[in-house]
Formats: sequence, structure tokens, C-alpha cells
Amino acid sequence: MLPKRNNVATELTWNLTTIFENDEAWQRAFDNAAQAGDRAAKWQGQLGTSAKDLADGLAAILQAYRQIEKVYVYASLKSDQDTANAKYQGFSAQAQSLWTKVSAQTAFMQPEILAIDPDTLTTWLQTPELKLYQHFIENLVAEREHVLSTDQEALIAAAGDALNASSATFNVLNNADLQFGEILDEAGNAVQLSHGTYGELIKSTKRSVRQAAFESLYSTYKKFQHTFAQTLAGEIKKHTFDAKVHHYSSARAAAMAENQIPEAVYDTLVDTVNAHLPSLQRYLAFRKQRLGLDELHMYDLYTPLNGKPPVSYTIDEAKAVALKALAPLGEDYLSHVRDIFDHRMIDVVENQNKRSGAYSGGSYDTDPFILLNWQDSIDALFTLVHETGHSVHSWYTRHNQPYVYGDYSIFVAEIASTTNENLLTDYLLRTQKDPAVQAYVLNYYLDGFKGTVYRQTQFAEFEHWLHQQDQHGLALTAEALNQQYAKLNAHYYQGVVQDPQIALEWSRIPHFYYDYYVYQYATGFAAASTLAAGISAHKPNAVDHYLNYLKSGSSQTPLDTMKAAGVEMTKPHYLEEAFAVFDQRLTQLIALLDQKG
Repeated sequence: MLPKRNNVATELTWNLTTIFENDEAWQRAFDNAAQAGDRAAKWQGQLGTSAKDLADGLAAILQAYRQIEKVYVYASLKSDQDTANAKYQGFSAQAQSLWTKVSAQTAFMQPEILAIDPDTLTTWLQTPELKLYQHFIENLVAEREHVLSTDQEALIAAAGDALNASSATFNVLNNADLQFGEILDEAGNAVQLSHGTYGELIKSTKRSVRQAAFESLYSTYKKFQHTFAQTLAGEIKKHTFDAKVHHYSSARAAAMAENQIPEAVYDTLVDTVNAHLPSLQRYLAFRKQRLGLDELHMYDLYTPLNGKPPVSYTIDEAKAVALKALAPLGEDYLSHVRDIFDHRMIDVVENQNKRSGAYSGGSYDTDPFILLNWQDSIDALFTLVHETGHSVHSWYTRHNQPYVYGDYSIFVAEIASTTNENLLTDYLLRTQKDPAVQAYVLNYYLDGFKGTVYRQTQFAEFEHWLHQQDQHGLALTAEALNQQYAKLNAHYYQGVVQDPQIALEWSRIPHFYYDYYVYQYATGFAAASTLAAGISAHKPNAVDHYLNYLKSGSSQTPLDTMKAAGVEMTKPHYLEEAFAVFDQRLTQLIALLDQKG
């Protein structure tokens, strides 16, 4: 039975008093943020008056968002630690509503800047007071044809809560309301299935356990498939609506324009991954042979190939390994890792109604917090290193950029986290002399590659299909979603028995609500592979270039940031390099396990 939130040991929880001392302080900050929004609203009609007014108006608007973000983060983290806590659900809803209100109050910003005569604006941007905002304003001006009038933008911003209802409903249903059954574990004991325990049970070396976990999980989702189809369809319609009213050709064009990523990057990923499906199928064929199975099922894809993991890590052991694995990044980087580990920035264990999964979260004025649902395993070690990569990235960005550039796009975010994973893999393969451990790490890497490059690209294909269907006015029913997902899964996992339950997998993926998000896991993994190889090989300036990327925030475009770090992401070469590593490590694993017998 999972513990209740108030029964979790304090040292295993994050310390949110570093954001606000108590809920009363949060309420005061909430009121102050609302007032900051009101002050920002008073700049309407004045941004085009002079360079000084534009600078002062932008400062007021950004200050309002800076205060709201801190308020929002506290409410969100409090809500996520116990999604059934009505008080913090209320805080989260209040913060979301304030965000919506201030979005409406400040919707005049971009239209007013675009209304300034281009020659006048160019002259103003040379003045000292606007120098800070030059890149920010140039990005806004680049979207000229997609920005509506002030009144229209305000109307859309005011509809934010209504437009976010589908996503909010999914989160509550998936995290708080779904009740999974019990199954028997390897010892024959009844265990409660949850989002957290499923991740471990599906890797069980006992086939009946992973089959039971798989079938039990999806039997629950099947009962709610029509509701999940409705929430997902609602979210997709929101994306399509937003793109259409802003004069984009599609939801994908709108989503990628936000980070100035050409759509060709998406298509290049899908095409290159599809060209390398034979490598995945080679791995699956070896998996089937190694497990001694007549048929390979979808619930057979996660169990280790050489039996139970020869290593497992507690949270303290994982922290120690992480510090050694990340040593190639230098002492300054490690000092920030220690800060995160030693000062309660991590919420470690699963409790009742805690949000599933793992993430790094925070704002410009908070610590970079990490949410985990810890289960002692090598998987958890990799998750810790991954999320730490995000958090240290956040630290470097916030301490080296002003607020206006103090965040980074998701496109570059996954590169920081996955570079850490690659460095951990290199470290374990280098230091673990036991062939069983080496085989396990290779197996883990290949499964990680499968899950991050192949699986996320499969998701990306499905997500693009969802949006295309909606754009063409076709209904996104549970039946249609099941049929398309099953078809795509069969294409990727040729040679694997297509268990009917897998058709429902779309219903439990939170990232389909994030608007063309998942492809960035795959591009990020491949880019990280290139960067980690350079760092591990002590390539001249590799660490300096990497740290400069972590410090750059949004002060330049994501593609320019990565180009400076040494990865050209508009061409397929970085993807081909990643697949070469996959093929090499698969060959290494086959040789190692064949040698062991």
C-alpha cells in the first residue's frame, strides 16, 4: 500500500518553503502578482510612444509574469505531490486563472510593438534602454503575420481556462480518479498496480507477472477509452483552433514556429528513423531468441535480456554514482549537482495520489526542483541523472541570463538531460567489469534508445496524424484512434505479436496534450549522443561549448544554440551518428551474451 503524503519521511520530500515560507506567504505573493498584472495593463496604448516607454512597458509586463511564474510553480508542485488535496488543487486553479487573466491584460504587447513603424523600431533598438530586449523584440516581429489585433488576442487569452479544460480533465482522471487492480508479483503476493509500479512490473523476469500487469493496466484504460478519446480530441481541436486563428497552415507549423524550428526537422527525423527500422527489428529478433520465446509479445519488450538486474540502486547510491558519471563535465557542474542532491530539491518516493512519472520544474526565482517516483533500480538511476540534467541546465540559464532570456525551449531541453544519460552509460560500461553488469547496461542503453528514438518518433507520427485528421474535419473517436495506433505499432514492431491492448496505449500518454512535444525527445537523444561522445573523448573545447549551451537560455534560436555547441540539427548526420552507436552497442551485446551462453 502506498503511503499517504503526510507519512513520507521529510528528507525524501522537496522543501518548498524555499519558494514561500507558508501558504499565507503564497497568498500574499498571489495578490502582489495580480497587482503587477494590473500595473502592466496600464501600459496599453503607450508602447509605441518612445524607446523609453517601450523599455519600461516591457519591464512591467515581464515583471508581472516573473511574479506569476513563482506563484504558479509553488501551487503546481504542491498539487502534484498529492493530486487529491483539494486545497492545492484550488491554489493551482487560482494560479492558472491568474495566468489567463494577465495573458489577457497584456495581450496588447505584441500588436502594439508590431504597429510601430519598422524604421522607427530599428532606430529604437540601437538605444541603451532597448539593447537588452533586441533579440526578444526581433522574435516578436518575426511573427508579424500571425499576430491578431489587441482585442482579438485578449479574447483568445481570456478563453485560456476553457481551452485548457480537456488537458485538465485528462490530468485529474489519469492521476487521481483511475483505480487500478491488484496483481500477483513474482513471490505470489498481491501488489497494487499504479503508474509507478507498472514501470517495474512490466520488466519482471517472470512472464506471467508482466503479462498480468499489461492486461490489468489496459483493462482499466479500456473502460474509459471513450472519455480519453474525448479529452484528447478536445486538446487537438484547441491546437488546430489556435493555429488557424493565427494564420498558420497547420498546428505543427504553429508549434514549431514558436521555437523557429523548420518543419523539415520533424520530417527528417521520421524519415531517418523509418529508414533504420531494420536495426530495431534486428534487436527485437535477438530479444525473442535470447528470451527463448516462440512469440514475442508487447509485454516482453522491457524485461532484461540476461535476467534480473545484477545491480540496483537506492537513492543515496544513485547520487554517488551520478556524481562520478558526470565528472567529465567539470567541478563547477558537479557543485550544482551536489546542491540539488543535498538541499532537498528532490521529491523522491511515490505516495498516494502523487503525480506519476518524473520531471524537473521551477521558475526563474526558485530552485530547480525534481519530482520522482523512486523504485530502487538502474532505471531510477538513469531517471535521476536525466532530471538532474534539466535542473542544472535551469540553474546555468537562470544565473547567466536576464529574466527575458532566462528560460529555454523544449527543443534544447532534452539534449541536456540525455547527454547526462549518455555520460552515465559510458561511465558504467567503463567501470563495471562484471560481464553481467556490462550486458545489463548495454541492454538498458538499447532499450532507452528504443524508447526515446524509435518510440517517441512513433508517437510523433501518431500525433501528426491526430492533427491532420482534425484539420480535415474527421472525428477522433476511440475506435479511430485504436485502429490507427495499432496500425502504426505493427509497422514499428514487425515480428512482435500485436496484443489488442496495445491499441489503447495512446490513451495514457500525457505528452499528446503538449502540442508537438514528443519529437524533441528523439532529436534531443540523437544530438546528446554526439555531444556526449565529444565530452567523453576529451575533444578540445567540448565541455566549454557544452556549458555555454547550458548558459545560453533563449538568447539565440535553438538551432543556433546547438550549432554553437557542435550539432547541426537541420541535417540527418547527427541522427545517423546515433544509429551507428545503436548498431555498434547491439553488436557488442550480442557478442557478450553469446559468449556467456
